[in-house]
Amino acid sequence: MASRKGIFALLLLLLCAVCASAAPGYRVEIDLEQQMAYLVRGRSLVLSSPLSTGRSGHLTESGSFKVIEKERNHFSSLYGKIVDANGRTVVRDADGDMRVPRGGKFIPAPMRYFVRFNGAIGMHAGYLPGYPASHGCVRMPEEMAIAFFNAIDVGTPVHVFGRTPLQREYSRYGPQPAQPRPQRQYGPRFDPRAFSPGVQRRFDPRLAVPPDGSQD
Repeated sequence: MASRKGIFALLLLLLCAVCASAAPGYRVEIDLEQQMAYLVRGRSLVLSSPLSTGRSGHLTESGSFKVIEKERNHFSSLYGKIVDANGRTVVRDADGDMRVPRGGKFIPAPMRYFVRFNGAIGMHAGYLPGYPASHGCVRMPEEMAIAFFNAIDVGTPVHVFGRTPLQREYSRYGPQPAQPRPQRQYGPRFDPRAFSPGVQRRFDPRLAVPPDGSQD
C-alpha cells in the first residue's frame, strides 16, 4: 500500500513539473504600422503601449528575435547631443562621429530600461512625438518601458511586423503646420465662381455697361 502511495506521489510530482514547463511565457509583439507594442502571455493580452520606431533612413527591422540583454540605465554609444563649452546644446540630434566644437562634448542619449533584441536595437523609455522618429530603436513612455522591462527576461520572443508609416517630411521638432496656399485673385468679370453650374448668379453693379455704351 505504501509503495502505491509513493508511486502515485511521484507521478503527481512529474505531472506538475510537466505542466509548469508547458505553461506559456511572455512574448512581445511590435506593430510598426500601428506604432503599438503588445505584451502577450499565451492567448491573453497583458499590456499594450504606443511607440515611436525608426524613421525613414533608420527603419526598425521586422522579423522574429529574442531578448539578448536588459540594462536599467543604458546610454547610446551612437547617438546623443553635442554641447558647447558653456553647456548649451548646439546639435540636438547628433551622431557619435560628428565633429565637436572646441571645449564642447558629445553627450550620449539616455535609454533607460533598455531591452536589446536585435543587434544595437532595443526597446527603451523615450520621447514619443506621435510618429516614427527614432534611429531604429523602439521608444516607449517610461511607465510602459518599466512594465515591459520587469515582465520579460533574456530569451523572451520579440516579433516585429508591419510596415512603418512614412512621413512626407521629417522634422526633428515635430510635424509642422501646413502653409496656406496663395489664392489667385480674379477681376469680377473673370471670377470662375460666377460661372459655376448650380450657383445662382447675382448682378454685380461693377459689370454694368455705362449709358454711353463704353466699358473700362
